[in-house]
Amino acid sequence: MLLFRSEEDVEHWCKRTKEPRGEIVPIYTVWELAKVWYAKRMDADYRGRTAAEVEKIFHDIGLRSSFWKLG
Repeated sequence: MLLFRSEEDVEHWCKRTKEPRGEIVPIYTVWELAKVWYAKRMDADYRGRTAAEVEKIFHDIGLRSSFWKLG
C-alpha cells in the first residue's frame, strides 16, 4: 500500500514507474482497515486469516470492488 496526496500524484507515479494503477482509497478507510487488521495481532492465540475472512474484512469496511476479491 502506498500513500499519495492526490490522484494526480498517483498518475505521475504510475507513469514514472510503469506500474499499473491500483485502487485509490481514502486515508480514513486505510485507518479503518489497519484497526481491524492489527487489532489482535499480538494475542498469544492469534492465527492467520482465511481468504474468506480477509474478504469479509474488506467488505465490512467498504472495500467492495473486484480489486479486493481474492478468489
